[in-house]
Amino acid sequence: MNPFVELNLALILFLPWFAILGVLYWMFPRQPRTASRKLFDGVSLLLAFTAFLLSLYWSHANADPVYGKMWQQILATAVGYGVFLAVLTVAFFVRRRWLLRTH
Repeated sequence: MNPFVELNLALILFLPWFAILGVLYWMFPRQPRTASRKLFDGVSLLLAFTAFLLSLYWSHANADPVYGKMWQQILATAVGYGVFLAVLTVAFFVRRRWLLRTH
């Protein structure tokens, strides 16, 4: 397998799912749709994706090679997906609290 594809396999496989989750996060709730809300949502999505990439590369580099090359992919996918969801979940609840307080 191409080394670049091997390193980014989890990203390639999860990109469509992250796009779906990102659109759902961006669209709901529909109101209020202020500039500060758009900025918060954009920064949150960028932070979630960046955290995913950092955890993906970290876990890929630190997986124990004794268990084979597939273990690197499994660990990178599991850790990266968990980090992405954790950041997006925290952002969701922070945004919810912020929106309830302002309205």
